[in-house]
Amino acid sequence: MILTVTLNPLLEHRLAYKVLHIGKENRSAVENYKAGGKGINVSRQLNVLSVDNLAFTFLGGSNGKILKKLLGEEKINFTFISTHSETRSSAIILDESNKSITSYFGNDPQISLTEAEEFKFKLDKMIQNCEMVVFSGSSPCEVTNSIFPFGIQAANKHDKISICDTYGTHLKDCIDASPTILHNNIDEVEKSLKVSLRSENQIIDHIKFLNSKNIKQAYITDGANPTYAANFDFKFKATNPKVETIDSTGSGDSFVAGIVYGWHKNLPFEESLIIASSLGAANSAKYEVCNVTLEEVNAIKDKIEVIPLGKKMRLIDVKPV
Repeated sequence: MILTVTLNPLLEHRLAYKVLHIGKENRSAVENYKAGGKGINVSRQLNVLSVDNLAFTFLGGSNGKILKKLLGEEKINFTFISTHSETRSSAIILDESNKSITSYFGNDPQISLTEAEEFKFKLDKMIQNCEMVVFSGSSPCEVTNSIFPFGIQAANKHDKISICDTYGTHLKDCIDASPTILHNNIDEVEKSLKVSLRSENQIIDHIKFLNSKNIKQAYITDGANPTYAANFDFKFKATNPKVETIDSTGSGDSFVAGIVYGWHKNLPFEESLIIASSLGAANSAKYEVCNVTLEEVNAIKDKIEVIPLGKKMRLIDVKPV
């Protein structure tokens, strides 16, 4: 069983209009609500890939109640810690005439110290009983900044594989805690760590830095631009297929689900990278978030080229231990 951890879940109110008139009254939208948050997105994609998982998160207030209902309707297995603070929400507006999407986010919740400590206590117990744990998304407040580093250390203590996909002020502490696998996009790294990754050499130097922190696998994505990845000190560049982008929301989460899928199926590293890249690209061509099928992956995966950078990797090195 895969455990996904989301500190800052999201109730999405999605409105789609055939034509959106800016500054004027708009009616007759196709309207729905969706459960969001990066770890929850990973769980949704894993469900589509038929990988058993459990989502762990905070939920509070009226928005939290709606989220619980939505998760149940989607058959996303979940457990949560209740909060006094309201779960955040967003309005997602789609103009179908030009396929443009505008997002409006509400305020992050303020988690209490007691709630954060309860989350840590339960997290430690759950990590002991999972195959792999995925830490995804932002931290809503200062009190929760210590949870992902704590969880990574717990995974190391219990000899579990951990994937970290986060950003913000706690990213440095997460890296120092040495997750098994780290995924970030370039924009997140630059803003969170105050570094520049504008050239291939800078990206490779950053990957070497991550390897020095005992991170076994690293993935650096940049939208439709090439992905850089490393398995131990074997480095790769993967080209991405050209797709008509509709909504890139959740593409990084589909990518992470692909990493999990590859590990779960014991696939070679390069094959896992191709599947992850295919999932991310196919997700960006859909309005639905993290609902990519293996058939859609198979339709584009042959368009992805994985290029070794430096020494070649032997098959015995395909999986972190």
